[in-house]
This record gives sequence, structure tokens and C-alpha cells, in this order.
Amino acid sequence: MKSSMKNALALSLVFVSAYSVAGEFRLPAFETSKLSNGLTVMLMERHDVPLIAMRAVLKAGAVSDGQQAGLANLTGDALLLGSARYDKKTIDQAFDFRGARISSMTGAESTSLTVDFARDDAASLLPMVADVLLQPGFDEAEFAKLRARTVDGLKQAKESPRNVAQTYYRSMLFGDGAYGNPVSGSTASVTALQRSDAQSFHANYYRPENAALIVVGDFSPAAMRAQLEALFGQWKVAGTIPAAAVTGKVKADKARVWLVNKSDAAETTFLFGGAGIARNDPDYVPLQVLNTILGGRFTSWLNDELRVNSGLTYGANSAFAPLSQSGSFAVSSFTATPKTQAALALASKTYQRLWDKGIDAATLASAKAYVKGQYPPRFETNQQLAGLLGDMYVAKVGREQIDHFMRDVDSLTPDKAKLLVNKHFPRDKLQMLLIGKAEAIRGIAAQYGEVTELEITANGFAPLSK
Repeated sequence: MKSSMKNALALSLVFVSAYSVAGEFRLPAFETSKLSNGLTVMLMERHDVPLIAMRAVLKAGAVSDGQQAGLANLTGDALLLGSARYDKKTIDQAFDFRGARISSMTGAESTSLTVDFARDDAASLLPMVADVLLQPGFDEAEFAKLRARTVDGLKQAKESPRNVAQTYYRSMLFGDGAYGNPVSGSTASVTALQRSDAQSFHANYYRPENAALIVVGDFSPAAMRAQLEALFGQWKVAGTIPAAAVTGKVKADKARVWLVNKSDAAETTFLFGGAGIARNDPDYVPLQVLNTILGGRFTSWLNDELRVNSGLTYGANSAFAPLSQSGSFAVSSFTATPKTQAALALASKTYQRLWDKGIDAATLASAKAYVKGQYPPRFETNQQLAGLLGDMYVAKVGREQIDHFMRDVDSLTPDKAKLLVNKHFPRDKLQMLLIGKAEAIRGIAAQYGEVTELEITANGFAPLSK
């Protein structure tokens, strides 16, 4: 690794944000523009360290998989197998030699090509990034090896229920809606994917009007714009983007339980909840405070009751999982099989405390101070800021949500908290997922709703696999 890159990385580790001052936080200035082909470009100039973080964000996630679960994820990973001009070995060596990093990540709604490099290496590496994104080779032999590794990873993931609980839970909540699609696919669906499928997906969704280039770090905006125009300005794709998939709404017409049998399980993993919020919901910020009280920090109600006071688990939490159009909410934990009934009862009772006792002023003040203290450090580095801008692009979040975060936290009162609890936390007809030894917990499951049983060894994450 070059010494300049080492020094820059060291500086970034001790960097303290100039934007996090007592009582306020503002998103650093950035500019948004479009190239002539419709490609969105977001530039945030920062000269604290000689590093650049770049994200190429495509609105091409699992929601676009259709009947080929895991296709968006496999296509995104296959970008790194080489391009028209550079084979995989050349790309790996170029980045490794410079101490730079390139990776791909796919989620429900997007795929991101993530690149981090030293300022002086931009001219050498950006052409490779452009070629990887615009002209991936999808080498046949490398693609086959990637597919095999992905299938092996899917098989291994089910050995640990906590790895797959959220995937089952989303499938349960959203049913046939595209938000229920498993990002990594299933063993059967991924095994069936071919190189030609990835090529078609790339042609359909990897298009300038469906993407954003985000660059944060030490650069001259004029020079960076010129370089991006030269590398990406001629990117054009014939045809139009396929019609957007129906993402679906949370099905919560009655209390339901999915009991996923893992016959050798020594513990039960559980989640319960229901519909959540979209990422750009105006109540997003105050809900972070309320969830902190319930299950968002070590001293939360759930962790105190289930771990500290009763010793039923090593951890319990709750979280909203927002997406661009909707989202989910879940209380989650795990416990030894014989303690399943006690843990579920205590988790349910603790959750009910939101309505039975409410949130007093002292508890609210503590959570507000905690959330305000945790917020600025989340956006100190170039990588963190580039990730935030990518999320804002995909979920259509305005910068006012970031800039007004502290104000919105401060404005939360016990009376407003009560209104938000009633509005956003699912109370009735809860949806529950249990993963464990069905023979031992079947009777417990029936106490919480209509039970559907699945086998963890079966393909996919639904009674009828997608």
C-alpha cells in the first residue's frame, strides 16, 4: 500500500467532524447536476484528508428481480469479475497496489458500486470504474464460480437463524410484493441463473437515467466534472426501463405466526411487529428517539428486561426498517428453547408498555440526548457521507431531514410521543416469526396467531418459494 494512502487512512480514523458542534448538525454543502445523458452527479468537496469516496448507485435492487430471485445481487457482484478492457486480475492488482478498495452491495431497492482511493490515484482508477460499470465482461468461468459461492453462502446462512430471520420476516410481511423478495435469492433460484440473465439485467437497469454518481472528498469540482463527463457522458442504453414492480403493503389483517422449523435448534429466534414507515416519512426523526427508548440502545426497555433483569437472552432490540415507499417494524431477540414462552411473554409485555405507561419526560430527555450525541459521528468520513447521499437519492430524502435532525429531536414532547406511538407502532394483529425447534414450541406459537409452518431446509423463505 502506498505510504500516502496509509497516512490518509490514519488521518481519517482520527478525524472529528467540523460540522458536529454542540446543539446542531448540518449536512456539508454539495452540488447536484445531470450529465447530458441524464446521469445524476452529486459532488461534495472536502479537503480534510487526501481521499476520495465514490458511489455509483443504480436503482436496481431485489425489487427488480421479477421471478429470478437473487438476479440483481448476482449481477452487482459480477461487475467485479472484469470488464471489456480489464480482466479481474488486472482490476484486483490495480486496486490492491494502490491500497484502494472496490466492492459491490445490493439491497432491496438499489445496487451500489463502492470505490475508495487516494486523491492522486483518481486518474488511474476512475477509467477502470467506468469500464466495470458500463461494460462488465461477465466472464463465463468467473461467473460460474461466483454463482457457486453464492449458493454455498445461502446454504450456510440457514445454519444460523439470526442470519436469515429478517429475510423470512420481510417475506411474511410483504407476501407477493417485491419488497418481500430475498436479496440474495434462494439456492434454487440462484443455481438457475445464467450469464445471459445478468447481461439482460444489466442492459435493462444499468442506465444513466437510472443511476447517480456520488463523489465525496479531496478534488476540484470542475476537474472532477470534466473527468466524469469524459468517462460517463457517452453512456447510452437503448429502450426504456422496465415498469416498476409492485412493492406491496404489509399484510396484517389478522395475527399470524410463521414457525420455521430447525429441528436441531437449541434456541428460538423471534421477531414480531408489522408495518413501519418510508425513509422520507416526516416522522422519521422523532421515531428514532422513541425506538431508542424501546429497543434501540443497550439501556433500552427491551434489553433491560430480557437481558439485564431476567437473563433470558444476550440481547433484545427493536427497529424500524424503512424503504422508499414503506417499511417494517420489529421487536427481535433469541432465547434458549425452554425459555421461549417466558421470553416471548416478557417481550410482548415490555412492548405493551408503550401504551400502558407511556414515555415520561425524564426518559424522553435521556433518549434525546443519546440520539443527538450519536448522530453526527455517523457522517464524519467521506465513505459515510457518500453512503448518506446514496440513500437520499434512492429514497428521495431531502437534505432538510438531515439539517433539521437536532431541531426535530428537541421538539419531541411526551404528548407528541404518545401520538406517534399510536400512529406508527403496530399494536394489534401483530405478525410474528419464530425460528426454532417446532416440536418444542408449536403450542407456544399458537398462542400468538394463526400458525403457518415452514422447514428451514426447504428452498427459499416462503411457504411457496419465490
